[in-house]
Amino acid sequence: MRQISIACIGCGSRGRTYLSIAASMNKHYKIVAAADPSEDRLEAIRELSGNPDFTGFKSDDEILAEPKLADLMIIATQDSMHVKACLLALKRGYDILVEKPVATNIEDVLLIEKCARKYGRRVQVCHVLRYGRFYKKVHEIIEEGTLGDVVSIHMSEGVTTFHQAHSYVRGHWGVKEKSSPMIIAKSCHDLDILCWLVDSDCVKVSSFGGLSYFNESNMPQGAPSRCTGGCPVVNECEYNANLYKSTQRAWLNRVWPTCEDVENISDERITEWLKASPWGRCVYRCDNNVVDHQVVNMQFTNDVTASFTMTAFDSGRNIEIFGTKGYLRGGDALKKRSGSDIVVNKHFGNEQIDYSIDCSEESGGYDGHGGGDYGLIKELYYELLKEPEDMKTSIHASVISHIIGFAAEESRLKSEVILIKKDNDIRQVM
Repeated sequence: MRQISIACIGCGSRGRTYLSIAASMNKHYKIVAAADPSEDRLEAIRELSGNPDFTGFKSDDEILAEPKLADLMIIATQDSMHVKACLLALKRGYDILVEKPVATNIEDVLLIEKCARKYGRRVQVCHVLRYGRFYKKVHEIIEEGTLGDVVSIHMSEGVTTFHQAHSYVRGHWGVKEKSSPMIIAKSCHDLDILCWLVDSDCVKVSSFGGLSYFNESNMPQGAPSRCTGGCPVVNECEYNANLYKSTQRAWLNRVWPTCEDVENISDERITEWLKASPWGRCVYRCDNNVVDHQVVNMQFTNDVTASFTMTAFDSGRNIEIFGTKGYLRGGDALKKRSGSDIVVNKHFGNEQIDYSIDCSEESGGYDGHGGGDYGLIKELYYELLKEPEDMKTSIHASVISHIIGFAAEESRLKSEVILIKKDNDIRQVM
């Protein structure tokens, strides 16, 4: 067993998560280089690596100007920066682990896939939900035939209201033109899971949704542009940015400009930061234009139909699968109500099977991914030994869910059903 050497572009929240997990698996991985404009972040990765020969770079241009430094390049920059880094890294001879979404438009996703084929490199996409125990179990139940033939699936993702405000109103993904449609930025995870479970080509997509709440029409009377500006309802507003000093402080881990322990940052410093930071703005007076709710409907070639709901106004992921022998329900709502993660009911005989999923060994990463961050890095070592198209979440597999997401946004904007055809193994929105 040899170590796989890792370099990383982008040492923000996601990059540090993957590198931290890799550092805990030092029999498998060795961190050799990273690029980020923040010296503080680079120093944190240097310490994490435990490698005296670790090299830091200020930008993707700098690190990719060097000869190949590692086996694997992790690309964990902002969405709009993925394409350039991916293409240069492929040309340099790196295998790649790229954060989702792969790109902010379908043309660039297809370009990266084409270049991966051209250079014969492995490109793994961070669809971490496939690597958590919950969705692995759901997939296993389908494969075992417990539900019979799958006929239809409904999935939902409740973003939660403060997460919506933090990331998709005030944050990096609030303006579509600077990132991507929210159905791609937030939920290509979920569309990937759907494709994995259905195991068939999607041929039709329709979608509806919009930005209903986080806009000026719902602004409290007299609200200033910032929560630090003397808002008359500041103590009653659940989106009050001053909550970053108390109940919502954990969100600072994702956006604070240094790698300090956020628990040790004084309230005074946070207040000063809020006065100038995008995260101090009133959520009803931002420049956001992505949706806060959207429904996607899909039809597959095997006649399975599926629907997916993304909403700011719920919390957690849920799934229902309806088959010819039984139906499955699972997710956060069921867990809160019954204590079970998954329940399968058979159509005949009144048999019910309850499943509880233990993720206690899958520590590390974002809790909402159910151990998927840890599972991705754990399995990545062996995935990189496979042929590119055989990898569980390869760019070749990920193209499909990205096409569905972009087709959904086109459908939402045009109020049309979007047809997807398969042409020379590349699906195109028609």
